[in-house]
Amino acid sequence: MSPRLESLKGKEIVLAGGAGGLGAPLVESLLAEGARLVVGYRANRERAARWSKSAQVVQSDPASASDRARLLESAPALYGLVVLSGDPARLAAPDQMESAMLRSHEVNYMGPILLAREAAERMKDSSTPGAIVLVSTMQANALFPGSTAYAAQKAALQHAARILARECRGPANIRVNVVSPGVMAAGMAQASIASGKYDRFLHEGVIPRFGRAEDVARAVRFLLEPDSYITGQVLCIDGGMSL
Repeated sequence: MSPRLESLKGKEIVLAGGAGGLGAPLVESLLAEGARLVVGYRANRERAARWSKSAQVVQSDPASASDRARLLESAPALYGLVVLSGDPARLAAPDQMESAMLRSHEVNYMGPILLAREAAERMKDSSTPGAIVLVSTMQANALFPGSTAYAAQKAALQHAARILARECRGPANIRVNVVSPGVMAAGMAQASIASGKYDRFLHEGVIPRFGRAEDVARAVRFLLEPDSYITGQVLCIDGGMSL
């Protein structure tokens, strides 16, 4: 194993929503490096149980203050936080817009950014340089009809993450970045891909293939690197769809 791929060995990293399909390759790769992981899940206990022998598994809803505290307390020597949790905020009818926006605000913006800010405060208090990576969506960077409830909150998340990065720059050396996936054959987009909803992007040559969870895992690992010089950035992983 190269020296770089040993740089996370022994470091405590919290993966909120890490038990989902988008997080699985990231969990696997970080465990292979010897990182000490806390894998958070909101509801699917059975899916999270696969990691219980190799990582701490903690039920937590980032929208709940007590759940956020419990999740972070599971990693007293916290080095890194990755927030993968989210909700597609899909509407079955136009009159559901208000309720969808309120739920999206909690799950896609408020919970993740509060968790990130609270993690940063813990790192500052312990004088621990670290890395925070939030997961957004290419819908926050490009205009997609019907995505108001979902995309607007993810766009807000990106902006708030950059504010936090500025607040944490300098001597604190806590880096905050965002990855913005496109149409991924994992996680929330998996059902839409199976239905053929996004096939036109392939047929029209917009993207060469659908994204894979491994694409996101590589990008997040890049941003977790302890010697990284990158902060306050949004990295699009969308095959060029948002261009």
